[in-house]
Amino acid sequence: MSEDLLDGGCEGAAGLAVYGADAVDAEAPASARAALLAEDVPARLTQKDPTLWGTEAQAEAAVRLGWVDTFRRSRELLPQLAELKAELADLDHVVLAGMGGSSLAPEVITRTLGRSLTVLDTTDPGQVRSAIADRLDRTVVVVASKSGSTVETDSHRRAYWQAFLDSGLTEAEAGRRFVVVTDPGSPLADTAAEMGAFVVLADPEVGGRYSALTAFGLVPSALAGVEVAELLDQAEELFDALGGDRDNPGLALGAALGAAATNGRDKVALIPDGTGIDGLGDWAEQLIAESTGKNGVGILPVVIEDPSSPGATGPDVLTLTYGGGLPAGAVPGGGIRPQVAVNGPLGAHFLAWEYATAVAGVVLGIDPFNQPNVTESKENTNRLLGTGLPVEAPTFVDDGVEGYWFPGGSQQEAPLPGDLAGALRLLLDGLADGGYLAVMAYLDRFADAKAGQVRPGLAAASGRPVTFGWGPRFLHSTGQYHKGGPQLGSFLQITGDVAEDLAVPGKPYSFAQLQAAQAAGDRQALAERGRAVLRLHLPDRAAGVPHVLDAVRGLRS
Repeated sequence: MSEDLLDGGCEGAAGLAVYGADAVDAEAPASARAALLAEDVPARLTQKDPTLWGTEAQAEAAVRLGWVDTFRRSRELLPQLAELKAELADLDHVVLAGMGGSSLAPEVITRTLGRSLTVLDTTDPGQVRSAIADRLDRTVVVVASKSGSTVETDSHRRAYWQAFLDSGLTEAEAGRRFVVVTDPGSPLADTAAEMGAFVVLADPEVGGRYSALTAFGLVPSALAGVEVAELLDQAEELFDALGGDRDNPGLALGAALGAAATNGRDKVALIPDGTGIDGLGDWAEQLIAESTGKNGVGILPVVIEDPSSPGATGPDVLTLTYGGGLPAGAVPGGGIRPQVAVNGPLGAHFLAWEYATAVAGVVLGIDPFNQPNVTESKENTNRLLGTGLPVEAPTFVDDGVEGYWFPGGSQQEAPLPGDLAGALRLLLDGLADGGYLAVMAYLDRFADAKAGQVRPGLAAASGRPVTFGWGPRFLHSTGQYHKGGPQLGSFLQITGDVAEDLAVPGKPYSFAQLQAAQAAGDRQALAERGRAVLRLHLPDRAAGVPHVLDAVRGLRS
């Protein structure tokens, strides 16, 4: 174990250990942990005190603290899940149509526990088409939306319904292929009844990003073959520790996140250490970014591929590794020296991170349960679907890649870039002290997966934190931080032509039109804030992605 981690000590309970947190707290001008204990925050939080985040947040918090002990109420779902699994035993291909909090936790659960789950959280017509073409005769679709009005999820439901009918199923047979997870009284519950779908109602006092241990996390995971009761057991074992002043890993983690952010480390690198927890960073990214990024403050999570990837360290970065349990004498970090390491069972991870994020909200003085800026891009999308996309002329064309430059910040007076390499360099050079670059790819995250390699390349070239998100799923996570957090971001948006479109049944637009409107609406929201946005459009995705990657590699030479 490194000297830093020994100095920071270890705090653990129920198999979950947090290393190094005390050292991070001690570096701050004033101890965040001491301030939290002075206000009796641990006990008040486990008692669901809605006054912890101030008077303006009280009404919201009063109906959003069910996550604290939702693991108890979720046990009531277990018999229903067993019956549902038996009823649908002939359908062994589980597709989850959901966005953000409705999809990220089940993806972590099934990846970590080695179960197969197709997650559909895109409007890319190629990705949707591929999902529908995969084992349709053995498919059950879990449609998950807390509000019941999520446009992406509604579009997926419509596309699968039409596909089932086109395959020769009756409406009754098609209805049996759907399991709807939503809040009581949502419009989706009514739609499900009309379809003849199975319905599982979620805990209404838990917000989407805190819903890992509710029906949103458990239903698709159980159908995929996960023994979800174990996750509830792991969370329950941790719960008693969360009200205490010591031996409280949730408090240690939350205090460290808050202390770091108030002491200049307002980005947190989330790095898997290779010990068996797969994809937790993507889930924690949404939880932290959407909960803390508002009112001009926030913590920016930066998901790092592995301990050797660039962008995991920096003067404004808290380096954090996560993973499963460690054997005695093992060194946390998986090959990197973290400032904080979190290790333990997955169910305990979920509850601890939710608790820690709420605690960080206390330290930062923000409401961790609202998302005031998420609707902005949605409203822009709806408007553009009605009026048509804006007419934009390329700033440059480089070997088939079209570049559109929207200057902002220090780049306002810079000459327009004439090629891809120059545009990327201009974008990086404009990053301010404390700034970050967000890459937003409105592509197929499987067929165009290599596009993700731009993140480590740009991080190595810039020496600054670089995030990567697949559109539109990031709109339900870091999209809140981009608009509501510190206005220090620069943005690289990657779009591509669609080889074969797909209609959204019953709607006047297609998936390609919806995807294009989402991308245009989001870059409009960012440009209106004076942020620099570079859009790279790939008329030929297969040729365009390698060309962009070559240009990124050239930035380091």
